[in-house]
Amino acid sequence: MLKNNPRTRFEAAMLPHLGAAYNLARWLTRNDDDAKDVVQEAYLRAYRFFESYRGDNARAWLLTVVRNTCFTLKSAQPAHQEEFDENSAEHDSAGRQNGFDDPAAASQRAEDIAALNAAIDALPIEFREVLVLREIEGCSYKEIAQIIGMPIGTVMSRMSRSRALLQRLLVGGGEKTK
Repeated sequence: MLKNNPRTRFEAAMLPHLGAAYNLARWLTRNDDDAKDVVQEAYLRAYRFFESYRGDNARAWLLTVVRNTCFTLKSAQPAHQEEFDENSAEHDSAGRQNGFDDPAAASQRAEDIAALNAAIDALPIEFREVLVLREIEGCSYKEIAQIIGMPIGTVMSRMSRSRALLQRLLVGGGEKTK
């Protein structure tokens, strides 16, 4: 009987993707609090329209809802920027000596992370979203095409261009692009 319960089905299908939903919202809104609001609203919308979900790809369906919620709430252009490093715990092994961080390596790693975050943040939103979906969330090109509602060729073109822009920003010292 619990298997047929819509709430149970929703939780089983959508809750495993909460981290991906927050991560996408965070990069699109550029703000932790706005991202939390977007994710909360997106989950409410996803629950309300869960009957229209056909069970093909829960993550792509949910990330589409998150993306649309971001743009619907017009929170993609916040007034301030905060630093964000969701992978800091994964970097602990780099630069460690005898169980302690080498201060120079830790400092360099922090600078590199800050530069990368700033460069990603400087990308125009249409390039930032495909880069985040592919490189951070690990979505396939097909999933990204489904999420953003564009042909796969457009996704591939944007991905190529976003990588080139990111490289230019990182090598060129952080000049903002159009």
